[in-house]
Amino acid sequence: MGGSSTSAANDAAPEAVVLALVAAVAEELHPQRRAAVTLDASFDRELGFDSLARSELLLRVAEAMRVELPDALLGTAERPRDLVDAVRAAPRARAVQTAVAAPVAVTLEPAIAVPYGAKTLVDALEIHASATPDRVHVELYEGSSDVPRAITYRALLDGARRAAAGLQRSGLEPGAAVAIMLPTGAAYLETFLGVLLAGAVAVPIYPPERASQIEDHLRRHAAILDNAQTRVLVAPAQARPVARLLRGQVKSLDAALTPEQLTALPTAFAPATIAPDAVAMLQYTSGSTGQPKGVVLTHAQLLANIRAMGRAVDAEPADVFLSWLPLYHDMGLIGAWLGSLHFGMRLVLMPPSAFLGRPARWLTRLHEHRATISGAPNFAYELCVARVRDDEIAGVDLSRWRVAFNGAEPVTPATVRRFCERYAAHGLRRSAMKPAYGLAEAGVCVALPPLEREPLFDRVDRDAYQRVGEARRTTDDATALEFVSSGQALPGYQLRVVDDAERELPDRREGRIEFRGPSATRGYFRNEAASRQLLRGDWLDTGDMGYIVGGDLFVTSRVKDLIKRAGRNIYPYEIENAVGAVPGIRHGCVAAFGVADADALTERLIVVAETMQAEPTRGPLRERIERAVSQVLGFAPDEVVLVRPDTVPKTASGKIRRPACRQLYERGELERPTAAVPLQFVRLWWRGLGAGRLRRKVADAAYAWRARCVFGLLIAVVWPLVVLSPSTNLRWRAMRHGARWLLRLSGVPLTVNGAGRVPQGPCVFVANHASYLDAVVVAATVPTTCSFVVKGELAKQFFARLFLERIGATFVERLDVQKGIEDARRLTALLGRGQPVLMFPEGTLTRMPGLLPFRMGAFAAAVDARVPVVPMAIRGTRSILRSDVWYAHRGAVDVDFAESVAPEGADWHAAVRLRDRVRAAILERLDEPDLAGVVAPVPGEEPS
Repeated sequence: MGGSSTSAANDAAPEAVVLALVAAVAEELHPQRRAAVTLDASFDRELGFDSLARSELLLRVAEAMRVELPDALLGTAERPRDLVDAVRAAPRARAVQTAVAAPVAVTLEPAIAVPYGAKTLVDALEIHASATPDRVHVELYEGSSDVPRAITYRALLDGARRAAAGLQRSGLEPGAAVAIMLPTGAAYLETFLGVLLAGAVAVPIYPPERASQIEDHLRRHAAILDNAQTRVLVAPAQARPVARLLRGQVKSLDAALTPEQLTALPTAFAPATIAPDAVAMLQYTSGSTGQPKGVVLTHAQLLANIRAMGRAVDAEPADVFLSWLPLYHDMGLIGAWLGSLHFGMRLVLMPPSAFLGRPARWLTRLHEHRATISGAPNFAYELCVARVRDDEIAGVDLSRWRVAFNGAEPVTPATVRRFCERYAAHGLRRSAMKPAYGLAEAGVCVALPPLEREPLFDRVDRDAYQRVGEARRTTDDATALEFVSSGQALPGYQLRVVDDAERELPDRREGRIEFRGPSATRGYFRNEAASRQLLRGDWLDTGDMGYIVGGDLFVTSRVKDLIKRAGRNIYPYEIENAVGAVPGIRHGCVAAFGVADADALTERLIVVAETMQAEPTRGPLRERIERAVSQVLGFAPDEVVLVRPDTVPKTASGKIRRPACRQLYERGELERPTAAVPLQFVRLWWRGLGAGRLRRKVADAAYAWRARCVFGLLIAVVWPLVVLSPSTNLRWRAMRHGARWLLRLSGVPLTVNGAGRVPQGPCVFVANHASYLDAVVVAATVPTTCSFVVKGELAKQFFARLFLERIGATFVERLDVQKGIEDARRLTALLGRGQPVLMFPEGTLTRMPGLLPFRMGAFAAAVDARVPVVPMAIRGTRSILRSDVWYAHRGAVDVDFAESVAPEGADWHAAVRLRDRVRAAILERLDEPDLAGVVAPVPGEEPS
């Protein structure tokens, strides 16, 4: 039976065998990931194979194919295709080898494949249209029809080519900007892709909804079109008057066309050459915080963001994405449509009016199409709680809805709770709710909660947070501030919170949110001043405030929306929600902002609210608003301005434009109230927030200086003691005492649990690696002399090398595949001589919270030497000292020694099982996310 299996494997195509074996090893190494195993997948970046995993793979390939592979292949094979080529060129094995199980059948070109090899959005479309031309990509609801129109990949590509040909006929050149001012529909899809096919740059803008908006619409879009140097505007026929006016105000605008005019005349389409780094679109920010700015996004950046989101939610072609979000909105355009296009998902597309007119329609369509993914801003979920009747959704089953994105505006904890509770009876799982965080400068998204986790809420002490920016947990329901987690950074992305000096803050400290990642824009189009404010080296300033806890981001407010009043930071969202709940006030039509008051050295709190009541009743209504704000803040606003409906300015996506509302107020262009509310607490600035935060900054700087001085002093004492001591035991004793004194003098409390679980004799200590401080912590806590395993690069640094050699450290190569295997053998020899070993198996040091995948060296050595592994979980060091900064913060450190884990078996599979058990024991004791999906550090990260 074994011989026949071997023969079958040998007769099979090398591609199928190699791909099956690569998939098997990948599954063993990373069972929680669903890596795309293709002939061109990178062993390092995409599959996460270290040197030992590659070695195991080559052995299996050689055995299965009964060939002799050259030793050099271990260091030269970068992709499965390299192995296939090597198999074809290799001589037959000289002896019959034991057969492995017959490989799983691998379809090299499946009927539905995700085009991970696509370099541009155009590539993705053409790959799908070529492989599955008649597969339905979009089911489009048009007008009032209850029967969707099916659009296949072939039809979409044909329509896009006709649009591209029309653009080329108008004289459009590659790289020129085309503004698309169309409603949701087939014309939008074809025009957008037609722009890309022509090698041009798409500029999505929203069409006017009402005649009363035309003047503001024209003024705002004229600035966008002028900034983008737009050559062609595509708009529907009913928008021709607006389009003509725009053409008269934008010098670069050569033509204003309808979709019908684009495709009216048959013209041959000339394919354009499109590079991955070519600009695909200019995404103009919503305007909620000032003048719109054009975010430059390339094909590669859009694909990177789409793939990262897909990876976070395990997107696959079998998913069904339902969306009513407008296609000029980043969530609707990139998140829903372009994401569905790339992953080969069916997209059920509804016009926004279908939802706004009847929110229940969103839920019934989810049920009808058995949709698995959908999303909307927070207000939509609130509408579904408040405005959907039970009889409208009788029989609706939402059990297939596994990802419900909630983003594009502040996410309200109460809305999340109410929506989950209301629709649990319809099969909705709480884990489906996914509060997200994103911004145009990243494409659409940078953070999402873990796939199977329910929403995570955090209640913090209001006074501590508003006065000193510290998010202290509290159980006081009466005064607490509550926030909901927006999740963790997408794979390949990083988030941080910094102070005004760009120093990264520890967990539970409020600051400005910054991010970096593969889709981060390179700046704003033709706006160098705004780009300079955005970019912080390779980090981007989001303009938002928040804090991080164990990798989870809690967004609190925009920087420019903060109101400094009565010695406190006031966040407008909770005020606006409270006022919006007052009977007679239009919910979602309230703006709270601060206005400078030079005499009081503070800001006056202004509340502008749209009312549906007549003028005679406004006095009592204003009093109710004052009471509502007082219940939230403890004092009334300085002024309440009641205005007519549609007075509070909003963006296209419905966000309140607070700066614009403030400007109208300061110019006296809002309706005046009959009386102003008396000023309250205007003399409290020096006694409140300003002084409290200043004291915190001074204390932080003093502590960082103290920590540096302590470190320098102890290094000057401990280094010569270790180097000059005659025995290893004395050197370890000096190092251990020095490490403990460093923590003590730096004011870092150290708690050690489970030290009594450490076995006698040789073992492998395995610890997570979060900070350079980890080396000090393990030196202070490991109860026995052992051999540190450190990166080989340190051997080139004289002082570090001499110190490490004297304590018996073992230098290993992390990047050389062949030497990595030799290093594993050296560790086995050390263990065989009775020498314990200590290792950080993550193999790299990052500033990002979370546990990275483990390399196999420590576990292979433990299996070979048949010694136990002791898991060590280190908590707190990352917040004290991150990898890429030398500015220490106060904090405490906890170390947990888990029960030792003995190997079960003596082969590769035993090492994999040992690794998984040890990693699970460490992860269980950490307050950080599982980053098993991350296989390489972000460029610029410091290796360990």
